[in-house]
Amino acid sequence: MPHIGAVFATIAGLMAILLHSSIHKIEEGHLAVYYRGGALLTSPNGPGYHIMMPFITTFRSVQTTLQTDEIKNVPCGTSGGVMIYFDRIEVVNMLVPLADIIDENLKIALQKDLNAMAPGLTIQFKPVCACVGREAEKTRLLITAQTQRVVEKEAETERKKAIIEAQKVAQVAEIQFQQKVKEKETEKKISEIEDAAFLAREKAKADAEYYTAAKFAEANQLKLTPEYLQLMKYQAIATNSKIYFGQDIPNMFVEGTNSPQKPARSPHLSKEPDVLKGKQDVQ
Repeated sequence: MPHIGAVFATIAGLMAILLHSSIHKIEEGHLAVYYRGGALLTSPNGPGYHIMMPFITTFRSVQTTLQTDEIKNVPCGTSGGVMIYFDRIEVVNMLVPLADIIDENLKIALQKDLNAMAPGLTIQFKPVCACVGREAEKTRLLITAQTQRVVEKEAETERKKAIIEAQKVAQVAEIQFQQKVKEKETEKKISEIEDAAFLAREKAKADAEYYTAAKFAEANQLKLTPEYLQLMKYQAIATNSKIYFGQDIPNMFVEGTNSPQKPARSPHLSKEPDVLKGKQDVQ
C-alpha cells in the first residue's frame, strides 16, 4: 500500500506539472501565436484559457488593440552636417485582423493584371503597421523644433564668431597702440639721455673755463708785486724802437712831428724819468 500511494503521488505531480505547462491565459485585446519546434503555426487563439502541448509548443501574446512603442535617444543627421538627437519617438500601431487574407487577395488581383500588361513583373508585399496620424504630426513638430534649434545654434555661432573677430581686432589695435607708446617713451628716454650728456659736457666745459680763469686771475694776483711790475715796465721799454729823454716835458718830442726844436741828449739816464713817450706808449 505505501508503494501504491507513492506512485499515485508521483503521477499526480507529473500531471500537475504537465497541466501547468500546457494551460495558458490570453488577455483581452491580445492574440496567442504558437510556435512548434521553431515553426509558426497557422491557428492563433483569442482571449481566454487555452491548452497546448507542453515542452513542445510555445506561444507569444500579441496585442491587437492600439499600442504605443517608444524609442529613446534616436540620432538624426541634417543636410548641414548637424547631428540631432530625438529624446523620444512614440509609434502607435495596431494589428489589423485578417491582414494576411486581404494582402493575399490584393496581391493575386494585382499580379493577374501585371501578367496581362507587363509579363515578368512580380509583386512582393512587406508587412506594415497602421500608424496614427497624430504621431506623424508629432514627429513633424519635433523635426520643426529641432530645425529651429539648429538655426538658433548657427546664429549663436555666427554671433560668437563676430565677437571673437571684434575682440581680435581690438587686441591688435591695443598691441599696436602699446608699441607706439613704448617707441615714444624710448625716444623720450634717448632724448633725455642726450640732453643730460650735452648738459654735462657744457657744464664740464664751463667749469674748466671758470677754473682756468680763476687760476689765471689768482696767478696774476700773485704776480702783481712791485718787482714784477718793474720788470714788466722795463720789458715794455725794451720793446720800443726809439726812446727820447729830456729834462722838461715841453722839450721832448716824438720823431716825425713838426716841432723845430731838438732836445739835448742826456749823457746818462735818470733813475725814473718824468715822462716817456715814443712811437709806442709804455704801459
